[in-house]
Amino acid sequence: MTSTGDSPAIPRYSVAELNGAVASLLERGFAPRFLLDATVSRPQLKKGHLWMTLVDDQASISAVVWASQLGKLSFVPEDGDGVVVVGKLNFWSSRASLCVQALDIRPSLSSVLRQFEQVRERLTAEGLLDPARKRPLPPFPRRIALLTSRPSSALADMLRTAQERWPATGLLVVPIPVQGPVQTEICRALHQLGRQAEALGIEAVVIGRGGGSREDLAVFDNEEVARSIATCPVPVVSGIGHEDDTTIADLVADLRAATPTAALVALLPDRHATLQGLRQQARHLRQLVQWRLHAEGQRLGRERERLVGLHPQGLLASKRQHLLQAQHLLQALSPEHQLARGFSLLRSPDGTLVRSIQQLHVGSPVVVQLRDGRANAVVRDIQAEAQLPLSR
Repeated sequence: MTSTGDSPAIPRYSVAELNGAVASLLERGFAPRFLLDATVSRPQLKKGHLWMTLVDDQASISAVVWASQLGKLSFVPEDGDGVVVVGKLNFWSSRASLCVQALDIRPSLSSVLRQFEQVRERLTAEGLLDPARKRPLPPFPRRIALLTSRPSSALADMLRTAQERWPATGLLVVPIPVQGPVQTEICRALHQLGRQAEALGIEAVVIGRGGGSREDLAVFDNEEVARSIATCPVPVVSGIGHEDDTTIADLVADLRAATPTAALVALLPDRHATLQGLRQQARHLRQLVQWRLHAEGQRLGRERERLVGLHPQGLLASKRQHLLQAQHLLQALSPEHQLARGFSLLRSPDGTLVRSIQQLHVGSPVVVQLRDGRANAVVRDIQAEAQLPLSR
């Protein structure tokens, strides 16, 4: 159809032609794949396909995950979940219907954090996150289990760290998936390991996963995984993600390490530091033994001297020496010794020792005893010694 006069021509379409033109325009002008931030509303399965509405605070659009793709998803959203959709536009020309075909769906950070808070509140109320229930780690574990993906850089780092720090510890590697809805596999591995821990000699378990987005770690916020860790019969060390990442598994584990490598550092002793400590203890023990031997030698020497002193011959010699000393003392104190030095003793006729002039008077007879005999005498004169004045 053309307009009259000089007006430009107005295109004329059938319904099919119009819808086809819109489809062609969308196909040429829109990206074949895109990321879409949204919230899931009213998801429902119809004939094996997952239909939902993706909304934000201003608009909404229909979306579908075909049955052929649904089984490949690592995350199946529920109503109200925040998601990041990898999708493309589907436009059905027959009814001019526009829909987002979801090729992959990942939980958004807001959804992950909401799940984290909900699970933490429930487990806190039950006391599973109480620090008092944390179990001490074995100081020198003979065997430990490593639960992580295989192969992975996290496993390689843990094996290298274990070899460097304490190669005497045996390692049992238990491969597990660490991303997506794999909580069933993780719980199964933990339960089997718990039942066989005593028979296998397992003294501790390490759950490790390398870095990734917080959304990639969402499985470790799962409540079933947390309860499996809490009921494990041996201590559990978590080393999940990076230092800034904290999951529910970290909170319920007996020890949270910043990384898988840090988990092995926390669990295994450092052989070099331990060897240095043993050497210091050996030196200290040698010093103690030397000191003890010296002290015992001195004690034995004293006991030997005591035994020698208690020997009959020694006792007799000691008594003889004591008696000899007493004899010399008696001799030194005896009157005869004083008489031998030129002193004499003055006695009354009845033999009483005269100690003061108060016992004498003129004409009194006295007996003078000398070293070699006696002499009788008569007191002719008595003179008192002059009193010396006291000094001030």
